[in-house]
Amino acid sequence: MKELVLVIHVLVAVGLVALVLLQQGKGADVGAAFGSGASQTLFGARGSSNFLTRATALLATAFFVTSLTLTVFASRGGTPSSVTEAIATEETTTKSTTEQEAPEIPEGPTPTDVPEVPK
Repeated sequence: MKELVLVIHVLVAVGLVALVLLQQGKGADVGAAFGSGASQTLFGARGSSNFLTRATALLATAFFVTSLTLTVFASRGGTPSSVTEAIATEETTTKSTTEQEAPEIPEGPTPTDVPEVPK
């Protein structure tokens, strides 16, 4: 379920970016007033701006809902609630296993045990 919401979240985010980039700025209305052919579009003279605005609002709402849903999923996990607790838990388990599994170092010859080479 969490993976499905995450996929939907990413798709909504990409769609939201695309819709925002498709919209014209407020300065484009001046060019339309002088007969730039806006009335010959698919949605009519003002229809495309209304459609894009409503679609953007819908996708923004979906993005907000999926963000909250992912937050709820993340908070219900069995992991520690903070990063510092996770690091502390990881360090204690790592220290205890390394102390138990550390190999013993064999003792080698000391400098006094090595015979002196004649010159």
